[in-house]
Parts: sequence; structure tokens; C-alpha cells
Amino acid sequence: MEEIVHRIVGVNGTNLHIAEKGQGPVVLLLHGFPELWFSWRHQITGLSSLGYRAVAPDLRGYGDSDAPTSVHAYSCLHVVGDMIALIDSLGADQVLLVGHDWGALIAWYMCLFRPDRVRALVNLSVPFSSRHPSVKPIERNRAFFGDQYYTCRFQEPGVMEAEIARVGVERALKKFFTSIDPGPLIIPDETWFGDSSTPVILPSWLSEEDAQYYVSKFEKKGFTGPLNYYRMMDRDWELMAPWTATQVKVPTKLVVGSMDLVYNLPGIKKYVHGGGFKENVPLLDEVVVIDGAGHFVNQERPQEINTHIHEFFQQF
Repeated sequence: MEEIVHRIVGVNGTNLHIAEKGQGPVVLLLHGFPELWFSWRHQITGLSSLGYRAVAPDLRGYGDSDAPTSVHAYSCLHVVGDMIALIDSLGADQVLLVGHDWGALIAWYMCLFRPDRVRALVNLSVPFSSRHPSVKPIERNRAFFGDQYYTCRFQEPGVMEAEIARVGVERALKKFFTSIDPGPLIIPDETWFGDSSTPVILPSWLSEEDAQYYVSKFEKKGFTGPLNYYRMMDRDWELMAPWTATQVKVPTKLVVGSMDLVYNLPGIKKYVHGGGFKENVPLLDEVVVIDGAGHFVNQERPQEINTHIHEFFQQF
């Protein structure tokens, strides 16, 4: 996109592609699945015009960043290590942090591991959840939602990659982006992606040109790296044992869409609004629910998200 600078940065033993624009305090934008730096295109242009240096990497395994072959290279410690090294390379002591989906999880991890490097946090979609001391996340998800729940279906190496290959990268990506059911994401088999003879109708917030950018990058890099984040969920749980019952002590704002599948999971609304979330994140400033918005809220409602980010970060 015009005036956005792209470069490759060597960090933590790997190479990350970053997109950046603007001068001022660094806002680090962390994308989710199945996304790229490009998911923050509206925030990069909007925040840079407001006096920030907006920086959005392709996380390891995605886009033009390196994709290590070992599944163990996608642990929360590896990815946070990438971000800390990236912050160092930018010459910043601290950043203003924004995360969405998996990027929000990485942001929570950053605030637990290195709160000294985060001035303030705006997370989208995913609230912080304290580590359960005895139940692994995949075991918990199977118990609640069954073997066809998406995080469970993503576990076996090669299976989801083969299903995506059969339906095609373009159809798979468009299906993920257009899935608007606020219920738990159940993927029984590749028929979830629909009949190839029926076109996927894109939402107003995602143009065909934008969709093709995602397609071009995922056709080149594949899905194994992104899926490996899910395959490391139980290992991440093991690695997180020292942080059991630890609070996130970074000034925080959470923004969710009312139709987001995460926000509509059983018990989440009570947790977010009933005091549990605030207990775990004592410096929580505000929870904003955007009526009618879905999971990809930063792309669906870019101006609202830019305003929410700026209104919070200008305090710091």
C-alpha cells in the first residue's frame, strides 16, 4: 500500500517481514489467524496520520516472514522472543501494543513475560484467561465442544493442510473470513468449506483485491506455520506453569464485536463483564462491545477501532 515501508528484520534467529509507517511512539500491531500484516492496513494508515509509528509484522510462519519447520518453534516463548527482539531493533524501550485473535494471545503473553516493554495494550476479540492449573486447553476444548471443534481439528499435522489443498487456498481463506456464525467454530470435515461450484460472497469490508492479497501469500507459504500455533497450545500450557494465577499488570482496553465467536463462547460474557476479567487484569480501563461487529473487527470497523486505539493510547 502507498507509503507503507516494507523490510525484513533479523530477530531471535529468524527473519520477520514488517510493514511500517509514520513517526512517533511505536504502536506494534499483532495479527491473528488466518491473517497477515495486511489485516492492519487501515490501522497503519490511520494511526500514522495521528502521530504514531505503526509497525505490523507477519508473525513467524506467515506471509513474507520465515516459517521454521519444527512445530516446537511456534511456542509462545519463541513468538514473544521475536517481538522483544523486534522492539529492540526498532530502537524502542516500550511499545503501545495492539493484538487481535492469536495476536491478542501473544500480546497477553508479552504482558505477562515482559510488562516492562509494554506501555499500554488494546486487545481485540480475545480476553485474557488465567491458566487452568490442571486441565490442558485442547483437553478442555474437546470436553466442551467435541473433536470437531476447530482447535481440535487443527491438531493432527497434515490433516487440515490436506483438506485445504483439496478445496483450494482461495476458497478456504474466504470461508474463514466470511464465517459469521457467533457459535463455536465446528469444522466436521472439508465439506465445511462448501461446494466449489458455489462462489463465496465476500463481505463489504473485504474486497476481491484484498482477498487475493491474502490468497497470494498463503499459496506461497502454506498453512502449516499458522496451524502450528494451535498445535503448540498444550505445550504452551506446560511452559506457562510458572505464571499460573499471575495477573496482567499493564493498562488495558478490550474491544470486541457483539457477534464475535470468541465473545459468544459459553461463560465469556459473564467473565468479561462480571468482574472475573478485571480481577485477572487489574489495570483494565474499559471493555467496548461494538454492536453488530464480528470477529475481524479491525477490518470490519476500521475507523471505530482506530478511534478506540487512539483515545486510549493518547493517555500514555
